[in-house]
Amino acid sequence: MPSTKCVALIGAVVLPFLGAAIPTAPAPVQAQAPAPAAACAPVPSAGSYPKWEKLPKQTTLPDPWLPLAYTTTDSEGGTSPSFAGDVMAGKGKNRIQTPEEWYQCRQPELLQMLQEYQYGYYPDHSQETVKATRSGNTVNIEVTAGGKTGKFSATLALPSTKPAPVVINIGGMSNQPYLQAGIAVVGFDYTSVAADSNSKTGAFWSIYNGKDIGVLTAWAWGFHRVLDAVNATVPEIDPTRVGVTGCSRLGKAALAAGLLDKRITLTMPMSSGVQGLGPYRYHGLSGQDETLENSKSGAGWWTDSTLGTFVNHAENLPYDAHTIAAAIAPRALVIDQGTGDAFTNSKGTAVVVYPAAKLVYDWLGVPDQIAMSVRGGGHCDMSGFNSVLPFAQKILLNQTITKDYNDLGSYGSPMSTTYPWATAVPKPA
Repeated sequence: MPSTKCVALIGAVVLPFLGAAIPTAPAPVQAQAPAPAAACAPVPSAGSYPKWEKLPKQTTLPDPWLPLAYTTTDSEGGTSPSFAGDVMAGKGKNRIQTPEEWYQCRQPELLQMLQEYQYGYYPDHSQETVKATRSGNTVNIEVTAGGKTGKFSATLALPSTKPAPVVINIGGMSNQPYLQAGIAVVGFDYTSVAADSNSKTGAFWSIYNGKDIGVLTAWAWGFHRVLDAVNATVPEIDPTRVGVTGCSRLGKAALAAGLLDKRITLTMPMSSGVQGLGPYRYHGLSGQDETLENSKSGAGWWTDSTLGTFVNHAENLPYDAHTIAAAIAPRALVIDQGTGDAFTNSKGTAVVVYPAAKLVYDWLGVPDQIAMSVRGGGHCDMSGFNSVLPFAQKILLNQTITKDYNDLGSYGSPMSTTYPWATAVPKPA
């Protein structure tokens, strides 16, 4: 490793990430002739989304193909006694009908809706300047916006083969198997980006204090700024093959990082639980019965204040964890859960969230881009990183693998009764 320093100034450029300003939707993976622009459903402006009182109580997972405008109780037919049942069964009006319409209309709507209801609105990166300085295996990062600066650093671990794909992690991971496979590992101290508390300290809050943004989004921002810096100063890493990971609350953050930046090739949330890929509904299937209520009470700072207004009304949320997963498509997602996890609802993630999200991936024509890794072991067991490694090799190294990531192990089969709209998946014209 050279001992000389490498300094890069990354100007206020617009990167292909999904922030507060809704961008052009990504093209479907398979090249097709351009479709006529869809007439998208109206989307509320920030801060004017319907409150829980205007949303039907949905005891099953919400229909991912139904725009929010046709879910509210003040929409056409909303006062009918059958309205909630129709919405849950995939019989709502004006559902998304084609993958093209999904990418043009529904995916951007989901990205804004999830920021409104859960994450808080991501800062405008076009107003930021990122300065990266590399010295050996350390990259120091300075981000400046609005005359304020936040600083933190990342640490590199590089394989012998270069340029290599990379997995960026927080909280630590099992490095050696990845390095031996030819995948670089980059870590950063998430607490230097944002404290895991209401203290509003760290690089993110040095710039954005006063914003109603969850700490999960602040940590996601940290992932993205590390990627900026790595791309500018580490030629040994291939910027087109990028994974992000973390475990437990840090898995929730990795999920947010993958959701909000299209440069992320593979999202790898480990034992992520509620506010990650644990369901708000069907929360008691395993673990400690982690709910919106007890997670908001224990660490309300993870998400924005709007989510707190749904405490005791989680079944009125117009989305669930499967919606977050589906919004990442067509990019890759592998979900880790251990059957011995005493904290998170591993079974709910495996038999409810994963199969519901996979229906959307299948419909979009990318069934092999989503995977469920059910393993033995407990919460944040390091064996989880070994369990998802074959899928990472498939996505980041284009390797053929034999492991079956549709195998839900001792959990058995999907609970299809939890997503009754499965019988009403839109069919091509």
